[in-house]
Amino acid sequence: MLSYIVWSPKPYIVDLGFTELRWYGLLFALGFIISQQIMFHIFKKEGKKERQVEILTLYMVIATIIGARLGHVLFYEPVRYLSNPVDIFKVWEGGLASHGGAIGILIALYLFARKYKDISYLWILDRIVIVVAITAVLIRTGNFMNSEIIGEPTDKAYGVVFGREVELRLNYLTTAIEDVEVESVKSSSLIEGTEEREFDYPVKLVVSYNNQNKMEDVKRFTETKLLSKLQDSNISQHVVFSKNAKFEYNQKGDFVYATTYGNGVPRHATQLYEAISHFLIFVLLFYLWNNNRSGLADGRLFGIFLIGGFGSRFFLEFIKENQVAFEEGLALNMGQWLSIPLVLAGIYFVIQSVRAQKRN
Repeated sequence: MLSYIVWSPKPYIVDLGFTELRWYGLLFALGFIISQQIMFHIFKKEGKKERQVEILTLYMVIATIIGARLGHVLFYEPVRYLSNPVDIFKVWEGGLASHGGAIGILIALYLFARKYKDISYLWILDRIVIVVAITAVLIRTGNFMNSEIIGEPTDKAYGVVFGREVELRLNYLTTAIEDVEVESVKSSSLIEGTEEREFDYPVKLVVSYNNQNKMEDVKRFTETKLLSKLQDSNISQHVVFSKNAKFEYNQKGDFVYATTYGNGVPRHATQLYEAISHFLIFVLLFYLWNNNRSGLADGRLFGIFLIGGFGSRFFLEFIKENQVAFEEGLALNMGQWLSIPLVLAGIYFVIQSVRAQKRN
């Protein structure tokens, strides 16, 4: 049986000082690089020009970024961004919506198809969804590396305790803190003073201070301000710490370490669930194209992608944390409402392609 894991990696691969090379950015870019190579293969097999793929890639990059950003702005936080329009351009602060990216891609491909007489709109849609699926795998993996778009709490053995938010909140508490780490522990006993729940999982919190601070100052700060911060709801939704938590202190080299224990809150790793579903969709679409493209009417692959991609998204939203406050209390969240018309469109295109195939 799988055991719970504590997940709290740094979101960057290397800190260059003036900037950071982040996992999300690398995986996002890698998605387009891999997609371009697959499209080169597809276009070559079907007698198209490689130059068209280079132009197509440019269309896709621009459409995805602009569409995904505007989708988040309009669908999830319109009041915030319309009152501060300049913030729309701050993409590095986060906020991309896959539904907006889908709309951007649909518009871009329409313009692309108009540019070339030998490429129809449905033809390019059927091919592009193959690489969109694999790109989605990498983007959702990037979300996992960022510990974002997390799922609801679960008592399943494959739950994940996302410790990164705890580390971030405490790291900015004072400049005296050098580092914060949330780690798994072998003991299965629950920590005294915390609420006993099935999905609780014991974790260790290690806070390191620079040795410019005296031990008594570290103890005083830890047992007052830091202990109070541990009760913050942004922390307790990931790790529950007792109000009477006990700390262990030790000094090694240049650092003073304060250690305590809490109960982790395992959650569904919905980013990985989506990544897996999109990988399966990619395999299916590529298989159908590679083995039976001449026998499939235009629109079939596009329809299958819409049904599979946004159908799985609709159901996974039930175990995903809401992204914005207004979704609380709604029977269906924004992601689900936006997925419904796309799934219906997918059903329409599959039916139409089947009818067209029968006529031929």
